[in-house]
Amino acid sequence: MPGVAAKIREFLPALPQGRGDAARQVGLFVVADLCYETVRGLAEGNLNEAMANARTVIDVEGSMGLFFERGLQDALINTQWVIDIANFAYMNSHFVVTTGFMIWLYLYRNDYFYFVRNMFMVAMALALVGYSLVPTAPPRLVPGLGIEDTLTQVSVNHESALVKMFVNPYAAIPSMHCAFALMIGASGALVSRHILAKALWCAYPLFIFFVVMVTGNHFWLDGAIGWAVAGLAALGAMQLAKARPAAWSWHTATA
Repeated sequence: MPGVAAKIREFLPALPQGRGDAARQVGLFVVADLCYETVRGLAEGNLNEAMANARTVIDVEGSMGLFFERGLQDALINTQWVIDIANFAYMNSHFVVTTGFMIWLYLYRNDYFYFVRNMFMVAMALALVGYSLVPTAPPRLVPGLGIEDTLTQVSVNHESALVKMFVNPYAAIPSMHCAFALMIGASGALVSRHILAKALWCAYPLFIFFVVMVTGNHFWLDGAIGWAVAGLAALGAMQLAKARPAAWSWHTATA
């Protein structure tokens, strides 16, 4: 067994800051995510207010001539492979892509990791404020809108007690799928060294923007507000970097 462990270590990169720092980062994200999911689930808004806010979103989009979510889903709902990909992406992008990217960033672009980590912390805090102040129902819950919840195809029961504990059904604004996608997409594009990787990271936020709409979980305005949260989180991380410029500054890392 010691020989097997040694062989495995040969193929794994050394931890840039040692085991203690790696454990701290994992612990920080675990605690932050548990707090985020629990508070998000408990901070359910009033049903009437959530529906009213959703109708406001529809009215705003309609006033601009940009209420197209129903037409988008109607055009693709019978193209099963598109819906399958969208369902998989919606359910797994947070864990698979976001977690995978953060692990890769920590191991291979460690100087950038702490700035991006701080962005995530600020974004999650901003999201909880949004969920509390502006509870908003997603398109799939708006009566008479004609938008389906495609995730029911993969046995996600939004009415189960466990799902209700950790998923606030009225947390459409902001779309954190879109916020997370933009934060890692922009970061990935900036730190990648190959043009194909940069192009894929640039496309990723647009792909997730499409996914959240076609699955019936967000209006496009929810996604746009999610992108705004990502921008504010970047500004917040810049301010935090002033406290520890040598460790948390993106520009220091670049230099």
